[in-house]
Amino acid sequence: MSDTSGLITPALVDLHLAPEDKSEALRALAQRLVAEGRVTDLDGFLADVAAREAQAPTGMGDGIGIPHCRSPHVTRPSLAFGRSARGVDFDAPDGRPADLIFMIAAPAGADDTHLRILAALARRLMDPAFTGALREAESPGAVAALVNAEDAPAAAAETTAGDGGLRLVAVTSCPTGIAHTYMAAKALELAAARAGARIQVETQGSAGTTPLPPEVIAAADAVIFAHDVEVRDRARFAGKPTVDVGVKAAVNRADDLIAQAAGLVTGAGGGAAVPGPVAAPSAPAGEHWAQRLRVYLMTGVSYMIPFVAAGGLLIALAFAIGGYRIASAPSVPGHFEWTSSHSWAAVLFQTGKAAFGFLVPILSGYIAWAIADRAALAAGIAGGAVSVAVGAGFLGGIASGLIAGFLVLWMIRWNVPRAIKGIMPVVVIPLLSVAVVGFLMFVVVGSPIASAMRGLTDWLNGLSGSHAILLGAVLGAMMAFDMGGPLNKVAYTFAAGALTAAGTAPDAGSLKVMAAVMAAGMTPPLGMALATAVRRGLFTPEERENGKAAWVLGASFITEGAIPFAAADPLRVIPAAIAGSMTAGGLVMAVGSTLRAPHGGIWVLPLIGSPFLYLIAIAAGTVVTTAVVVVLKEIRKPATEAAPDSLVADGKPATL
Repeated sequence: MSDTSGLITPALVDLHLAPEDKSEALRALAQRLVAEGRVTDLDGFLADVAAREAQAPTGMGDGIGIPHCRSPHVTRPSLAFGRSARGVDFDAPDGRPADLIFMIAAPAGADDTHLRILAALARRLMDPAFTGALREAESPGAVAALVNAEDAPAAAAETTAGDGGLRLVAVTSCPTGIAHTYMAAKALELAAARAGARIQVETQGSAGTTPLPPEVIAAADAVIFAHDVEVRDRARFAGKPTVDVGVKAAVNRADDLIAQAAGLVTGAGGGAAVPGPVAAPSAPAGEHWAQRLRVYLMTGVSYMIPFVAAGGLLIALAFAIGGYRIASAPSVPGHFEWTSSHSWAAVLFQTGKAAFGFLVPILSGYIAWAIADRAALAAGIAGGAVSVAVGAGFLGGIASGLIAGFLVLWMIRWNVPRAIKGIMPVVVIPLLSVAVVGFLMFVVVGSPIASAMRGLTDWLNGLSGSHAILLGAVLGAMMAFDMGGPLNKVAYTFAAGALTAAGTAPDAGSLKVMAAVMAAGMTPPLGMALATAVRRGLFTPEERENGKAAWVLGASFITEGAIPFAAADPLRVIPAAIAGSMTAGGLVMAVGSTLRAPHGGIWVLPLIGSPFLYLIAIAAGTVVTTAVVVVLKEIRKPATEAAPDSLVADGKPATL
């Protein structure tokens, strides 16, 4: 018996699944997990599954759907299996409905053993003999035995190339690290065997990573990157012909990728490793330069946000305890008194200020890292520090990160003697890149950007009347348009960057911008939650369940809580969210509410200037979102369709 034993029991198998849609299929399988004690909260678990579905479709093609998530409501790694005669649409790339549905449930804190179990299952899903046996199984017990490997069919025979054949290495990774990472690895292994090639795959997933041995990489003719997140230690593969794609491409067309890799080797003059350009991380072949630039900037922002949240909240708490004069308190060492609230406020302020000091260097460093991997970190972080020193702020950090990344990427491509090659990443590249980036930031680009930042700060502090309202509305629209995507992050980064430049004045324009952005980010999930409560018949049962979670997510400034609704009905939900967020953002700027905390939602209400008016602005934006989405959905949906789910207390259909 393999280590997958216990993953599934006959009670978790439904061989006659007949749902109306995907939502019903997910609920039916989740209910089996609840009945077996594998899941403690049905609604909470389904919300986690829906959040994962909103990230990317889980239909794998060939009639397979693998909805999956990590959730705190899961007690042990489990699998619920459903077989549907007519199939369920999981948005597979081949358009084929899934007749085999595997719901993978992993605990939020699953250990390596449990995650290896799920990884092993994901690999087996790529075996036609395994899925074929599941389609022929006649009882739930037979399915459980197959999955638990008690009676597993023999895997398809694999062959490897001889010593003179094509040698490949690959890296696979996906955001969750549970299913696609390992399915892509197995698909590449099977495709290489069919092509008579030899391949070794490094899976950078949740079950842990075993790096490819350096000698294996050195001997490889080409590299395949199949990833939706950054490839760790990408510099190891420098100089190798590279196929760079998303992880699903490896799952669905592994044979094509093997053929592409072989073509690169042939074009390079044979199977020997050849010097070649190092592709930028997360830059699949054919991707537009603007898309790659977005990835670079988003990577830097994602690593910066924890520093923003921690530093900003600490500073806000310091002001709440010690007032705005705490900014001029003496240094804590030598002046701390255990019984003084002023001393504790000073500790909070100075710690938060220290965390804020890392914002621009981290932003710059990880933009550079996204472009050229670890070798660019030193130049990126140093360039960000220089940007702070000359007053160029976060705009300077973006510039220094891009300069450092592309400079190091160019340096990696140098064809240097073998004697120097070993010290390039640890001595030569850091030395030269830090010197060049420092010079450019101090002498060439830093001063103009610093002037622009001073102008931006003065403009924000001087905003009033219609100009302020317009800015709040525009930022609100950006926060709601993609709900956590690039535009949302641009607006948030603008506000957070302005917040770092805010002085101690309690009514600084920068603080109003931060308040407007947070209010605008709260209204989309709150508006959808209210809509599911007041017009239940316009929403599916799963959307109504998501609405319950959206109350908490919206109140906590997690705009992504509206994503499941937008994914299901974007043409109605997104315009409604934009209208509500523009209302909230504009009203906050109009009433002059301020906020020093860059996150927290209603939980930092004591730290908000004019809190009552702030709540009114959020309530107005929520109502506008609800009203617009209800009107748009009612236009779409005839009253006869909504009536069954719109019964009032006396049992009569509500009038639409």
